[in-house]
Amino acid sequence: MPGTLLIHAPVPLFQGPAGPWLERQAINGLRLWAENFDRVLVMLPMGAGAPPDGWEPLGLPDRVELHPLPMAYRPDRFARAYRGTRAQIRALIARADYLSFAIGGLFGDWGAVACLQAHAMRRRYAVWTDRVESQVTRQGAGAGPWRHRLRARLTWRPMAALERHVIRRAALGLFHGRETFDAYAPFCARPELVHNIHLARSDHIAPERLAAKADGAGSGPLRLVYAGRAEGMKGPDDWLRVMAALDARGMSFRAVWHGEGSARPRMQARIAALGLDGRVSAPGFASEPGAVLEALRTAHLFVFCHKTPESPRVLIEALASGCPIAGYDSAFARDLIAGHGGGALVPLGDAQGLADAIARLDADRAALARLIRSAAQDGAPFDDVSVFWHRSDLIKAYLGR
Repeated sequence: MPGTLLIHAPVPLFQGPAGPWLERQAINGLRLWAENFDRVLVMLPMGAGAPPDGWEPLGLPDRVELHPLPMAYRPDRFARAYRGTRAQIRALIARADYLSFAIGGLFGDWGAVACLQAHAMRRRYAVWTDRVESQVTRQGAGAGPWRHRLRARLTWRPMAALERHVIRRAALGLFHGRETFDAYAPFCARPELVHNIHLARSDHIAPERLAAKADGAGSGPLRLVYAGRAEGMKGPDDWLRVMAALDARGMSFRAVWHGEGSARPRMQARIAALGLDGRVSAPGFASEPGAVLEALRTAHLFVFCHKTPESPRVLIEALASGCPIAGYDSAFARDLIAGHGGGALVPLGDAQGLADAIARLDADRAALARLIRSAAQDGAPFDDVSVFWHRSDLIKAYLGR
């Protein structure tokens, strides 16, 4: 029997005009969990203020229950909320047949608290994560305001210890992407490499459009795209260095960074200072559903400069859109294109090398056309129904009462 699944998701819930609102992809994920279990209990933090861009009214099946938890990422707030929230979590654990908790952080990491409570209650649980949070925090210790740097220096080691502590006690590790799997598998009794993607099979680029895209890649300005938060960990400064290097070569290209973030005003200022107006833009969040996928289907290359150990879903979305990935090497990116070579990777931090790789493809449009076809082949195995079915089967196999 499918039974009842309890999950912790760190995506904040917001109170909208006529009820609760949740991020668009998170809603899709809850629908897919509900297709694999009789009932789904969901713990997630409650945000304050108006819902951000990308959040929507829920519209979920009745068998999905939402259980808001306090947003308590400050030590004082976490201490005040801990006892009552721990009791709430224990009561939900007692109701569920299967337990799977997303972890990441230190103070306010209710997923880790849920892991500790499940262990104390002698219940088997799964840990899910899509990036090495402690290392992301560690790398953030060298940039930003002094308070941010100090907090990162003080917390990344306890964060790493907490990650390993709950992973060692987990009956199952669901690690999204090779980067995360390689980091955490040595500490887990049963590690599994999984993927988390919200891309329907119908969202993959159609064969006739792929053929037209590859055939049309022989001429015209090179179309470059990125989609993601404009934050330091995504490498926006390096990305602009790549664009400036391409411009210095006299290349004809257009590049767009889709996404909001604290670095976007600085990006816009640098675009103007570098004289890249008209060729490079950072328009912010793409609010129209499907706009990013359409941009990926149109672009020749997805250019990324990620600096931290994570497994960004957008690389899979790019490949499934017939958009080769060109960026900094990582275990995740390397694993995605191992089958058909649908991308070009350079060492971490080598912005000039990345510009050189893009310029070579611009000069050899036949090679670019082959790369476009290879990218679609690398992206073909991934769709949301399949990856949620895979994770659900692992949970049922190893976590029953």
